[in-house]
Amino acid sequence: MTTAINSTSGASTLAGNTGPAKTALSDANASQDRFLKLLVAQLNNQDPMNPMDNAQMTSQMAQINTVSGIQQLNETMKSMASQFTAMQVLQGTAMIGRDVLVESNTLSVNAGKAKGSVDLAGNADKVTVEIRSPGGDLLGTMNLGAMTAGRHAFEWDASSYNGTGNPTFKITATSGSKPIASTGLAQDTVVAIGNKGIELKGRDPVSYDSILAIL
Repeated sequence: MTTAINSTSGASTLAGNTGPAKTALSDANASQDRFLKLLVAQLNNQDPMNPMDNAQMTSQMAQINTVSGIQQLNETMKSMASQFTAMQVLQGTAMIGRDVLVESNTLSVNAGKAKGSVDLAGNADKVTVEIRSPGGDLLGTMNLGAMTAGRHAFEWDASSYNGTGNPTFKITATSGSKPIASTGLAQDTVVAIGNKGIELKGRDPVSYDSILAIL
């Protein structure tokens, strides 16, 4: 279960994300300092008759700079990812209370109604939606008639449904004897936004990229 936040806590998250960048810089400086100390010690203890080659010294310095640069880049990317997540959560708060569509074959019952949509890949002269209980019992069949390609909403009267789980639905779409590909979409209400996803009223939390439409 995700934790709902408000804009104040989100802003605090943004403000606190400067820490990793400072840490990366400190770690990089510490690595360079250790390298220079080792290099000085190596120069002080080298054989005067066989001193270190200039090319070898330059190569070692280039290697430590490359490693430090990669470390700083990794930490910077982590910091940017954290800030992006915080901004996404803040923007997502605008969805609270709004209905959204997610790809699913289960329906959320709210105030005696269950809403969803049918997404058709082509024109169909017959579209039906079977509603079943979580155990597979047939609760009802909706004949939606002919539909064009695209997205079409439907609503099922769930006032007599007394089950404890979410009912499921199955779409059958045909054009003559040819089946038409279809995708089932469930409609639900956003109740909270969290770092790990979006909390919906009638189902488990979903990720941000699972939201196909905001109604």
